[in-house]
Amino acid sequence: MGMARRIVGVIGAGECDNAVSVMAEEVGRRLAERQYVVLTGGRTGVMEAASRGAKQAGGLTVGILPGNDPQDANPHVDIPIATGLQDARNAIIARASEILVAIAGEYGTLSEIALALKMGRRVIGLGTWHIAKAVQVVETPQQAVADVIRYFETH
Repeated sequence: MGMARRIVGVIGAGECDNAVSVMAEEVGRRLAERQYVVLTGGRTGVMEAASRGAKQAGGLTVGILPGNDPQDANPHVDIPIATGLQDARNAIIARASEILVAIAGEYGTLSEIALALKMGRRVIGLGTWHIAKAVQVVETPQQAVADVIRYFETH
């Protein structure tokens, strides 16, 4: 049996501008190039951009959806998981991810960051909520993915 693929959560705003979308797409692409599974909330904005980037690189994408219908996933999600849990799905995203990259985002993203930190997960932040001594701040998608790679080399 081969090594299990590492799962990286990419979390962020359901609505975002083009600059944020481009960053999220690059994060997704770079993660997929390293064979990491890209796990998101499966919907629009940052989630869709990261999934699109991952698919462009031939990666595997998982979407943890808030509603009951797997058809609600964006078209770049390979494995849609319809939880029916609404915002409570954020706990599943935090738990299922080994490490998370937070890109921009509003209160939903903040809740995912808080849950992830409470579960002992590392969170890398790209233009998102600054939480001193908790969220590792990076300036570029390249830095974010380099930090993910470094994390996996030591865990």
